[in-house]
Amino acid sequence: MSPSETLTRVEPFLADFGITRVARHTGLDRIGIPVWCAYTPNARSIVVAQGKGLSDDDAKVSAVMEGLERAIAGNPSVDTVQTSARRLQESGYRFEKLNCLIGLHQNDIGDDEEIEWALGRELLSGTEIYVPFEAAVLDRTRDCRFWMSSDGLASGNTLKEAMLHGILERIERDAHVLWQVGNDRDRYLRCIDPRGFQDPALDQLIEKIETAGLVLRLFDMTSDIAIPCFTAILGPHGVRDDANVRFVEVTAGSGAHPSPVRAAIRALTEAAQSRLTYISGARDDISPETFLKPLPLQTRRAFQAVPATPATIAPTQPQSLSQHLDHTLNALRERQIDNVIVLALSDPALPFSVAKIFIPALENPDGGGRARRFGNRAVSKAIMS
Repeated sequence: MSPSETLTRVEPFLADFGITRVARHTGLDRIGIPVWCAYTPNARSIVVAQGKGLSDDDAKVSAVMEGLERAIAGNPSVDTVQTSARRLQESGYRFEKLNCLIGLHQNDIGDDEEIEWALGRELLSGTEIYVPFEAAVLDRTRDCRFWMSSDGLASGNTLKEAMLHGILERIERDAHVLWQVGNDRDRYLRCIDPRGFQDPALDQLIEKIETAGLVLRLFDMTSDIAIPCFTAILGPHGVRDDANVRFVEVTAGSGAHPSPVRAAIRALTEAAQSRLTYISGARDDISPETFLKPLPLQTRRAFQAVPATPATIAPTQPQSLSQHLDHTLNALRERQIDNVIVLALSDPALPFSVAKIFIPALENPDGGGRARRFGNRAVSKAIMS
């Protein structure tokens, strides 16, 4: 359905989930790419949720849905059972301990340790599977054994839509970690010219960025999973030579989608959104010191990359939501990714869905707080590089 239809469905519930204001931030920057924010003053994670898009409706619904998913993840509507992994196994149930998400200085879950488990579904086999409930909660007011993150947290008009968003985010984060592993030369050789996609919407975004006096670099970071993934960086003219450019003056964004054009659009609009994160100063999870940091030399060098024509210009075959989801799951299946788990977090009576996606075999984004920084895919890539 259209973004305006989604807004009509969810707006009556905003106050119930603590969202008190929705604001247009677009005009705080000179680019003009739509960016909106949703404010949840008593949030259990961050207060400000942001959204971006090609239109105001796109960006507004993006912000609102992110605010809703964070609110629900702070207090999920999920039934739990208190038991141990051994008892689940003895009763014939599948389970995944998610030890890859255990927090720093925390112990892995023992076989006989009783914890709260929630029942999810493994999408590649269609079977039920238990996961630790605490791994899905996003509540920074409480101590947590697991690394607390919104990675894989997603919302949509339906559960299937939320599932697709969450899976694509996990694939994107995995691709970004793998792209960063290895040397700069190989990484920068993957710089592409977004005009090569010959897409009107993408060209319009590029024109806005260039008219605002900014330099854009887009990198293809698609991994072996073969779902198109891109990361975009924006910086001021002269960024390659000016040693006084600060960290906050260069922003990045990433995107993944079965359609390479839509993946690129997501990367560019997120990079624009990141600029407004710093310009507005509204996010409560950014320290004042961030605004004083110099730009790392490695980031400055990225702007020296020479763009090439993208290898894939034609759109991919999937068109419908179900086709996109099937295509994405098949891409994971072909790479022998064994567990793609969805845990529905929202009340089924609501006219929208929020879900948490767990794909333990994929890499998790940077940010610290985990006992295991890298997984097998990143370690293997580092060894082969």
